[in-house]
Amino acid sequence: MRRIQPTIFQRFFRTETAGGSVLLLFGIAALVLANSPLAEAYERLWQIRLTFGIGEHSLSLTLHQWINDGMMAAFFLLVGLEIKRELIVGELASVRKAALPIAGAIGGMVVPATVYWMCNMTGQNARGWGIPMATDIAFALGALALIAPHAPAGARVFLAALAIVDDMGAVLVIAIFYSHALAWDALIVAALIVGVLVGLNAMGVRRLWPYLLAGIALWYFVHESGVHATVAGVALAFTIPTHTRINAVEFSRKARDFLARFDRTESGDSLVLTSKGQQEAVFAIEHASKAVTAPILRLEYALHNFSAFVVMPLFAFANAGVRIGGPFRHAEVAIGVLLGLIIGKPLGITAAALGAVKSGIAQLPSGVGWSSLLGYACLAGIGFTMSLFIAMLAFDETGPVHAAKSAILAGSLLAGIAGTVILRIVSRFRDE
Repeated sequence: MRRIQPTIFQRFFRTETAGGSVLLLFGIAALVLANSPLAEAYERLWQIRLTFGIGEHSLSLTLHQWINDGMMAAFFLLVGLEIKRELIVGELASVRKAALPIAGAIGGMVVPATVYWMCNMTGQNARGWGIPMATDIAFALGALALIAPHAPAGARVFLAALAIVDDMGAVLVIAIFYSHALAWDALIVAALIVGVLVGLNAMGVRRLWPYLLAGIALWYFVHESGVHATVAGVALAFTIPTHTRINAVEFSRKARDFLARFDRTESGDSLVLTSKGQQEAVFAIEHASKAVTAPILRLEYALHNFSAFVVMPLFAFANAGVRIGGPFRHAEVAIGVLLGLIIGKPLGITAAALGAVKSGIAQLPSGVGWSSLLGYACLAGIGFTMSLFIAMLAFDETGPVHAAKSAILAGSLLAGIAGTVILRIVSRFRDE
């Protein structure tokens, strides 16, 4: 029986769900270590300082900073690539298709931020308003796969597109509100590098290494400018080419010709090694495959596993270590984050989606009703990675960060439970 190859979205969904499981394991490991006799060693580990460069032209950061500022730039590069692809050919490529996830994402950012702000209107605590805005796409899709493995395809696409739009909002929030005092000389150099990247794209350069080399320089100068360095990843993503040397029709014709040559030059022993004609055909097919594959897809494909199974688990391991017990301070921060994730998120997403559908600019995906949409909206309250990231930017190592982290973990867990209960109830009534 012929095996059906998975679509790009199916591969994306599988990678994110598997990555969510690994992410959960590393998050639990961090919690266990932070509350064990090894807690002090765990904390000291992240303060190890690593220096790269020569003399005055060097950058010295702690291991924790290299993960949060350096490795997370690769995650944000992937986020930028996904956003760009969705805007060009995906679920955000047309107003009709994009209206529902965009409306849901906006509601899912504004309402949680407002809920948090109502609990923390003044002082240092007010800086945390961006924490409950975020959705962890890996955990959300992973939870959906476990809770509702037979959910309609439209539901999975809606949740993924909503999380991607949510990431767009998070990038803007980080760039505008969570950057430090600007060093304009470094920022000007960063802008010039972006200009070079745009120029490479305009000249039709399709090899990835010039973009990646320039991207490393861009990351350094963005870091030195005071804008958070991960923004460099998104800026780089939007300059990666989407065009191909040949189109699908031309590739199909060439591939068939090369396969015919491959068959004609079979030497009789089924060994490509002994047939020069087959070797040439194989290399020609490989060359044609590269010519028909857009650079943005090649880079996105290369980054997916690295991001899902290396970057995000390391980030969780470095940042999810919260000590349980002891005196609990800054309760208002914890309450704001908790209410934002478990009430603000589903309320904002559902209300905005309802407004978009009733106004006629959007429609619900096939097989998705309002009750099940509320369940998916609850899953979007699983903030974890992005929420932890924004919490670190908002509070750094100050007192409120402990309360924020505790609330993120608790809120994400409760949001997942709420989504599970609602989707199971909806499924049971549908089956009866």
